[in-house]
Amino acid sequence: MKEFNVTGTCIPDKHYMVDISNKLAQIEKLVEKGRYFTINRPRQYGKTTTIYLLGRRLTKRGYLVISISFEGMSSKVFNSEESFIKSFLREIKRNLKFKKEIDLLKVLDNDEIENIGELSYLLTDLILESNKKIVLMIDEVDKSSNNQLFLDFLGMLRNKFLMAQRGEDYTFHSIILAGVYDVKNLKLKLRPDDEQKYNSPWNIAVEFDVEMSFNSVEIATMLEEYQEDQNIKLNVEEIAQKIYYYTSGHPYLVSKLAKTVDESLKEQNWMEANLIKAIKILLNEQNTNFKSLIKNIENDNDLYQLIYKIIMDGERITYNLDNPIIQLGELYGILKNNNGIVKVHNRIYEQRIYNYMSSKIETNLNKISYNFRENFIRADGYLYFKKILKKFQLFIKEQYSDKDQEFLERNGRLIFLAFIKPIINGKGFDFKEVQTSQEKRLDVVITYLDKKYIVELKIWRGEKYHQEGLIQLVDYLDKQSVEKGYLISFNFNKNKEYKEEMVKKNGKEIFAIWV
Repeated sequence: MKEFNVTGTCIPDKHYMVDISNKLAQIEKLVEKGRYFTINRPRQYGKTTTIYLLGRRLTKRGYLVISISFEGMSSKVFNSEESFIKSFLREIKRNLKFKKEIDLLKVLDNDEIENIGELSYLLTDLILESNKKIVLMIDEVDKSSNNQLFLDFLGMLRNKFLMAQRGEDYTFHSIILAGVYDVKNLKLKLRPDDEQKYNSPWNIAVEFDVEMSFNSVEIATMLEEYQEDQNIKLNVEEIAQKIYYYTSGHPYLVSKLAKTVDESLKEQNWMEANLIKAIKILLNEQNTNFKSLIKNIENDNDLYQLIYKIIMDGERITYNLDNPIIQLGELYGILKNNNGIVKVHNRIYEQRIYNYMSSKIETNLNKISYNFRENFIRADGYLYFKKILKKFQLFIKEQYSDKDQEFLERNGRLIFLAFIKPIINGKGFDFKEVQTSQEKRLDVVITYLDKKYIVELKIWRGEKYHQEGLIQLVDYLDKQSVEKGYLISFNFNKNKEYKEEMVKKNGKEIFAIWV
């Protein structure tokens, strides 16, 4: 029986997989043209699986594929040319032995290779002896990318490529490197005094612009396979669109979300409510993907501050490829270019980061007793949401004086979320969505039992923007198929009023408060 896989290489015979044949065809065209390139994508983005499936495809096409990974090599291997060369050749021999290329194995039967130059000559002999075009694929190149020996190795391959172009040498038909970093633009730490410099021994490589994330049509192919295997009926197209909505097609998150619905919830009904339950489970677990996500943010204060502005403050940041902070965020798979605006890559990441950043700040907030949770639950079990907002308004009025205004302006929305969390805990779930506009809106979609409560939080900018905001909220309510909405305006004028208002607009009912 197949299963959804989120660890290691996905195998078609063992795992439910997205059909990536279109992506493989695009990569195969690069190989056919004899291109050298790097598949540089964030961790757990399907690079290893892509290389595996590509290798199978190319082998069927008559190529001799040599596929190795630096991940399996000891770090000591990169301490000397001799040790690196021995390990590198051992991996090539393993490939050739598995493919029963006995004649080629004999070419490599040489233990006297001691430096990169001699390795170059040996590789020439290997390629001359082969009656097939050889494709070299190296996974996890990041492991050695801050090592001068690695640069020398790339430099040798580059030199062979250039000489072969002139008809003066023989080399691999195509070389594919896979890792997080784009090797040709890699910033390398090479000297004892930690001086940073750029090196480009891989400037022969072409740009790799194949989209590695999954679109909803591709996600549907995985669900169709699951549906047939399980002998059930799913609304595949709708579910695929919802999975894409929350994951933006991130390969790990797509598979992880599907796996959670299937195994943790043990559900064969994949309606959105169950997807949200699965997201809630996912957001409350620790895994290597989330650990890496948070670690990368924590390790760079500039990146932390940029993401804070986007998620917590709702700021609109213009995308610029030359900005090194934005580049870094993209490199780690945290940020993306969304129509010229920098956004967090997907809604699950946005929620996880929001939870993490808010947790760091919540310890500094004034505390409030939550022994009154039952006061906000109606007789039918649903939330008395107007009452919650009125209580929040009173809480802000009592707890925050004028001297707290700067803190409140920066953290007011967070305070609301911290306020409501104990009320909805257990039966509810809140999901944030930043709306990039002049008002820096933040829409909070709260699900409690089977109902949705949509709250827009924004800073008061005057009546004109308020009316425009109401129209935007009505549109958002339409998209979410909800009839009632709620609005919290944070007013920092000295003569502000703590007031409330019931607004009816375009058939929707909106309860608004000012704090």
